[in-house]
Amino acid sequence: MAIQTPNALYNSINHKPPKKDWMDVPSVIKAGRYCYAAGPESLEYVGMPNPRQWNPLDDDWKLPENWQEIVLNGFRERLEKFRSFKVFMDICVRCGACADKCHFFIGSGDPKNMPVLRAELLRSVYRGELTKAGQILGRFAGGRKLTEEVLKEIWYYYYQCTECRRCSVYCPYGIDQAEITIIGRELLNLLGLNIDWIAKPVANCYRTGNHMGIQPHAFKEMLEFFCDDVEEITGVKMEPTFNKVGADILFVTPSGDVFGDPGTYTCTGYMMLFHYLKEHYGLDITWSTYASEGGNFGFFTSHEMMKRLNAKIYMEAKRLGVKWILGGECGHMWRVLHQYMDTMNGPPDFLEMPISPITGTRFENSASTKMVHIVEFTADLIKNGKLKLDKSRNDDFIPTFHDSCNPARGMGFFEEPRYVIKNVCNNFYDMPEGTTREQTFCCGGGSGLNAGENDELRMMGGLPRANAVKFVHEKHGVNTLSCICAIDRATLTSLCEYWVPEVRVSGVHELVANALILPGEHERETNLRGEPLPGKEEE
Repeated sequence: MAIQTPNALYNSINHKPPKKDWMDVPSVIKAGRYCYAAGPESLEYVGMPNPRQWNPLDDDWKLPENWQEIVLNGFRERLEKFRSFKVFMDICVRCGACADKCHFFIGSGDPKNMPVLRAELLRSVYRGELTKAGQILGRFAGGRKLTEEVLKEIWYYYYQCTECRRCSVYCPYGIDQAEITIIGRELLNLLGLNIDWIAKPVANCYRTGNHMGIQPHAFKEMLEFFCDDVEEITGVKMEPTFNKVGADILFVTPSGDVFGDPGTYTCTGYMMLFHYLKEHYGLDITWSTYASEGGNFGFFTSHEMMKRLNAKIYMEAKRLGVKWILGGECGHMWRVLHQYMDTMNGPPDFLEMPISPITGTRFENSASTKMVHIVEFTADLIKNGKLKLDKSRNDDFIPTFHDSCNPARGMGFFEEPRYVIKNVCNNFYDMPEGTTREQTFCCGGGSGLNAGENDELRMMGGLPRANAVKFVHEKHGVNTLSCICAIDRATLTSLCEYWVPEVRVSGVHELVANALILPGEHERETNLRGEPLPGKEEE
């Protein structure tokens, strides 16, 4: 389905509430606002239930005969297992503080995309099926029965939530809608109701170590291809190591950086930084062709799947005998690592306390997980004067910074990326207050929703972010939206092309690499994208 023009899509948004109660408004699955169903081969590979061909637009979703029993038993199990989930089901007073905070509600006007009502889709089943008051009083107590219509409604709207947690910032009770969405999706997955854009990367990652399903030799060849590009631009030949036993540090990044623009420029930036550190300081950083994925689509499937896919990082670090782990620019990789990894797959007592061998800095926030964010690592190098940089090479870039939801709200990782950008660029402008840091707007395509078939939904969900970008573009001439998330680099590219076509998207380490003066380089004529550097246009 062809997406509407920006003006037509914007003018279609209607925030006027319906005349009927929300339970009386039927949900219609619309083209452009849903993702394709998971294929059976993906579910079979990782041992997930009820693999079969089905279509969300069909009346028959081919559910097991006892599907209601499966869901309700799964509901009971999770209420008992996760105390926070039980609390979230009980304490909401429906004050509406979160109602206008969700980018999908702002961009669609659909009341069922208000976080309070999206949670109510599941909470009403909890009341109606699992509490005495709801079983006796039914709708009067806010309860309803779990019917196929209700199940389909939950599926439709729980895959219109990017688990960004913006709503939780404003909730006076601290209810985390992302955790409710995670549980809701777990229940849906008990029936095989996953989407293809999540299930396929999960199966690929389990099979080959990365979401793209790329084999080790192809992963290695792609990085070597980047080396050829760098040699052409700088005259410097880089020789990265792969699966090196006894290296100082293992580096892990999302495969989107290796196989998709503009992430490839960010990945090239990592490699140039590592070459610089090797030449100047003898630091030995190795890549793994087996743990070749930092991202974790298991996070969008279930707690168990998240744990399974995350485990390979520690397993590879142990196999290679490195001292600690360095992680690339990724969103959900860092949410998983920061909030789940140590309890799921740690503690990694075979690794050392992360200390920079170049600056001596102890990364205390990584004392438990033994994994350091590359932006934090680079910020430390810059602060201690360990990198030679020429900021003027980035004068054609006028950047702003998008706080990716998981590192920002999920980790409190706000200032380090800005510090790095300001030290490699002469022109930087933040977006308006209320749209950055812990209040940042989502890209509209996280949590596995960055597919192509739901473009209309993503453009609606990304509208608040695009508005803030458009503001700084018009006021300050911003032409670059920088971020530290591979999914954001993909989704924000299409979002900017749609809403603010004058603005391009980059990673932070692409900008670092443009400014970095490599040992032995010849005079550069272009940046990593092959564009002439400032002053080199005529040449």
